Amino acid sequence: MAFRTLFRSLLLILGLVSLSACGINSVPTAEENAKARWADVQSAYQRRADLIPNLVKVVGAAASSEQEILTQVVQARASASQVQLTTDDLNDPAKVQQFDQAQSQLGGALSRLLVTVEKYPELKSQARFADLMTQLEGSENRIEVARNRYNEAVQEYNTTIRTFPATIAANVIYGSKPMQGFEAKAGAEDAPEVNFDDLGGAASNAAPANDNAAAGADQTGAATGTDN
Repeated sequence: MAFRTLFRSLLLILGLVSLSACGINSVPTAEENAKARWADVQSAYQRRADLIPNLVKVVGAAASSEQEILTQVVQARASASQVQLTTDDLNDPAKVQQFDQAQSQLGGALSRLLVTVEKYPELKSQARFADLMTQLEGSENRIEVARNRYNEAVQEYNTTIRTFPATIAANVIYGSKPMQGFEAKAGAEDAPEVNFDDLGGAASNAAPANDNAAAGADQTGAATGTDN
């Protein structure tokens, strides 16, 4: 009787070891790691989104005539906020691409804004504006780092579920599907330009204020007010 009990115990241990070797643990571990890195991506994008209303207000106060570009930034932020991507959607390339495009459009609008405000060197002397630029640059760097780490985690997960013997657990037990990473775009490695050291030439070409500046400021305030 004792021998049978010992034999069964050994069989149980061997079975558990076999299951472990087949990916019973490695597959969910890799999946949860990728999901955690995705949460970092979302946090980085949210940090950037939280900075934009204050940035629009500060720029609008000094450059109220740039109503069009300010409105574009506000609208791009609203559109990006509406495109949500949950961890359940990470296996859907179309949804990941839609999310990426929305965030890229917001990044593009911010880049155009920063180029435009080079015509207003008085902004450089404002401590609040300088602080926002520093935070925005930090946010863009965080986004890039978070995206890279997410892609690394996705690669590890996708490799795990396709590699023997973990692929057995991935297909038989979990029904795992590959996750979609971010695809690099031309210039995606460059954060929006935030260097305002060379503003002499831009300042000399600045357009004079016109009679519609005050009206533009009111409109900008209305736009940012609805965005907070």
